[in-house]
Amino acid sequence: MSKENEKLKVTDLRSAIELLKSVPGQFIETDEPVEPLAELSGVYRHIGAGGTVMRPTRKGPAMIFNSVKGHEDARVLIGLLASRERVGLLLNEKPECLGFLLNEAVKNPIDPVTVSKDYALCQEVVHYADEPDFDIRKLLPAPTNTEDDAGPYITMGMCYASDIETGESDITIHRLCLQSKDEISMFFTPGARHLGVFREKAEKLGKPLPISISIGVDPAIEIASCFEPPTTPLGFNELSIAGAIRNQPVELTQCLTINEKAIANAEYVIEGELLPGVYVREDQNTNTGKAMPEFPGYTGTAVEEVPVIKVKAVTHRRNPIMQTVIGPSEEHVSMAGIPTEASIIQMVEKAMPGRLLNVYAHSSGGGKYMAVLQFKKSQPSDEGRQRQAAILAFAAFPELKHVILVDEDVDIFDSNDVLWALNTRYQGDTDTIFIPGVRCHPLDPSQSPDYSSSIRDKGISCKTIFDCTVPYHLKNKFQRSKFMDVNPSRFAPELFNNK
Repeated sequence: MSKENEKLKVTDLRSAIELLKSVPGQFIETDEPVEPLAELSGVYRHIGAGGTVMRPTRKGPAMIFNSVKGHEDARVLIGLLASRERVGLLLNEKPECLGFLLNEAVKNPIDPVTVSKDYALCQEVVHYADEPDFDIRKLLPAPTNTEDDAGPYITMGMCYASDIETGESDITIHRLCLQSKDEISMFFTPGARHLGVFREKAEKLGKPLPISISIGVDPAIEIASCFEPPTTPLGFNELSIAGAIRNQPVELTQCLTINEKAIANAEYVIEGELLPGVYVREDQNTNTGKAMPEFPGYTGTAVEEVPVIKVKAVTHRRNPIMQTVIGPSEEHVSMAGIPTEASIIQMVEKAMPGRLLNVYAHSSGGGKYMAVLQFKKSQPSDEGRQRQAAILAFAAFPELKHVILVDEDVDIFDSNDVLWALNTRYQGDTDTIFIPGVRCHPLDPSQSPDYSSSIRDKGISCKTIFDCTVPYHLKNKFQRSKFMDVNPSRFAPELFNNK
């Protein structure tokens, strides 16, 4: 990072945007009027979505739309985290070292603090739900990704709630659909989020669960919120990871209408309650049978019964910026994948220190389904440990489906290099390890009894290890061609002097 960029400290969404503006190729904006219903996402698909989005797409700059139809005073930002390089820039770390950065942050958490309302930028403007003209659909320029979506979705909402018995708090990202002027449906992946435990406990007691939804925050919070068990067990507040990344606590403020806190410098905050025993059909307003595009690249099925948040108020900064994401984009890969890498690094390093060199949660798996592990065998007894590392990776991140193992001379972030290892250091009959009948993730359409009679229930998968490492006793026969080590900037300064 240049000396100029080091002076641009990221503390919220707006300072993150200012940093990106200072780096060529990382940010663009448009004043062209855009329709939030499908058109906005349709545009960004071509600009910089990447990930598992249907081709043509590509990695590109973050983009802000300054003129959103139906929302005169709001702007919409998309693609903030839609490249690993940009995440590295925003977190002040080399892209290939982000998993290690987050691993250290998990081990050295800094708890959030509460600031007074005088410092709560998120409450500069307040709209109460009991006002006659209150309508969350008019207040928030929440887009739809496609014309088939169940409705406008909040895709980058930091949902914050607390256990009503213990007081322990947590933050996660959920699928939130605007259902009416003061109701939002909230989708929970079964057994995968701490807030689901909080909600179920409150519902059994017949009590509403206060919840705040902060939109448009420091990207460190967005990345940290995507950790999952066992790395962050129940009771672990992921905001403390964001605090460790920034080396200063995340600032919260007390909500105005509920007994809960929200991120003090967020662009928008929704205050509400998850109602006990109240459910709606997710696509009740469209009847499409579909929800929204999800990380595997397919549109999720609308759920018949999803819990409901009753909105009490919406607060926001002046001239607020709505942040959104395309479900299957590279942005999801960054948010889900980098915490996945950190979780795998943590578990494998505990078991066999120094052998796992790096991990990449690959884009083709949406940051969840596939991991490439770079493993170094230094002595004969290391043979076989690479497969132990793969098994540990499945334990570290239960939603992982495939692990590819490669040697230290393979660039895990270069898919061509990984496929080279697959083609020259792998034999299918001896280097493939199947682990059938294991719970994975229900959004993979192939994990269904309809796909294979061997699958007992939706969400169960055959996890697979592809061992593309050279057997230790043959390492000297698999040496890559060695080229002269030179400084190319002397010959092509325009390509190398700025790196």
